[in-house]
Amino acid sequence: MSTMIFVNLPTSDLERAKTFYTSLGFSINPLFTDENAACVVVDENVFFMVLRREFFSTFTSRELVDPATQVQALTALSRDSREHVDGTLDAGLANGGKEHRDPQDLGFMYSRSVEDPDGNILEFVYMEPQAAEQGPGEFMADQSAE
Repeated sequence: MSTMIFVNLPTSDLERAKTFYTSLGFSINPLFTDENAACVVVDENVFFMVLRREFFSTFTSRELVDPATQVQALTALSRDSREHVDGTLDAGLANGGKEHRDPQDLGFMYSRSVEDPDGNILEFVYMEPQAAEQGPGEFMADQSAE
């Protein structure tokens, strides 16, 4: 069995969050979705559990941060091209998201960040396959030599 990851994200509006995440191309697993939570399927091993803030708080004795003003985590997901990064961001921006920072183009890697309507930050990243195999330094050296 392969490892699965479940990222728990608080929301103040579950329906709005479901609309936002499905606009990014993800789906909702109805078997693990109810009035308190939605299971967002990113892929077969990655899931976002979007939880109403009140429900989220039952999982911890610590104070919840406000993702609109504080950062607890940055979640980065790969895309298969620069265009896929841009398309994902455009869909998120059209559905209540806000661009978190300017696009980052490092030559070997391209990324953009979006805040969901609650302020949780998602980064979408494309890395040149050769850079992933060789490492960014060698990839950039090869590019300079051409």
